[in-house]
Amino acid sequence: MTTENILRSIPKVLLHDHLDGGLRPQTLIDLAKEFKYNKLPTTDPAELAIWFHRGANKGNLVEYLEGFEHTCAVMQSKEALSRVAYEMMEDMKNDNVVYVETRFAPVFHTNKGLYLEDTVIAVLEGLEKGKRDFGVGFGLILCGMRNMKNTLEIAELAVNFRRDGVVGFDLAGEEGGYPPKKHIEAFQFIQRANFNITIHAGEAFGKESIWQAIQWCGAHRIGHATRLIEDIILDSNRNVIAFGDLAQYVLDKRIPLECCLLSNLHTGAVESLENHPFGILFKEKFRVTLNTDDRLMSDTTMTKEFMTAVKYFNLNFDDFEKITINAMKSAFIPYKERLHYIYNVIKPGYQKIREQILSFNSVDV
Repeated sequence: MTTENILRSIPKVLLHDHLDGGLRPQTLIDLAKEFKYNKLPTTDPAELAIWFHRGANKGNLVEYLEGFEHTCAVMQSKEALSRVAYEMMEDMKNDNVVYVETRFAPVFHTNKGLYLEDTVIAVLEGLEKGKRDFGVGFGLILCGMRNMKNTLEIAELAVNFRRDGVVGFDLAGEEGGYPPKKHIEAFQFIQRANFNITIHAGEAFGKESIWQAIQWCGAHRIGHATRLIEDIILDSNRNVIAFGDLAQYVLDKRIPLECCLLSNLHTGAVESLENHPFGILFKEKFRVTLNTDDRLMSDTTMTKEFMTAVKYFNLNFDDFEKITINAMKSAFIPYKERLHYIYNVIKPGYQKIREQILSFNSVDV
């Protein structure tokens, strides 16, 4: 068995994936035709995939986000939203993702007359159908946008759908100039409702963004958190000398970090994969998880993210099992459901592959 085959076959848990960042190129072309949207650079699916990846791989978050103009433009009907959600679930099945938390910003899908509630209902219908057909578990996270003032409304929307598959609230978008504490009302509402918070922080702005997300806004997880490395003192060989108060707090409180290796390179959050803080954070036992972020823009899958971790951080089979269990522990679904996935799906799945690897006389990937 090759390393790639092994990594593709093991069970995976994905906590940070944007629905509008993972469309299939052919679906984008089909929906553009349906909506008479003529701004796509090409109608060849292979060329379109390349165009999105080149456009995103500029080392700048603002430019990276420009591709969403096209994906959101064609996700403006209930049918389109349900289709994209359903196909995402099939893509997860094909990548052996057993549980996924996908997220989207309802506000971007109301340009053709849909109400915010309509967008959530449509996405949930696609996810539910995907769960029935492909056996993949899911949770839906609703995103408020940092540069908009309606985040409280989105927070209320998330809580209203908590019994239907929405599992949390997120703050997304450009970090610079839009600190999370400006949306304190939304986060206080979520906290009073005993609900779940994840916040994009420390991707394009410094460790202060992470501090605010946790201490002002009550984040239970942090999206990206690459700039947490600014609160860790390293020697010339990148060995840890000491933790600052924030890094120590994140470590001690086991706050999950939603790391996205390839996306962080493409947005310029890190200069190189070799220097991605994931390696240090994993070694120092932070609760790190691996994620795709935007599969279309970054031309990635969970298997590719795992392959990247093997190449740059020398992770092995047992490491991936730990990371996958970490991710499942950190999911925004009830405790008993998390235990079900860990003990009935993930651990048996890894054991099965482990036995197959042994039959090939190789334990490490």
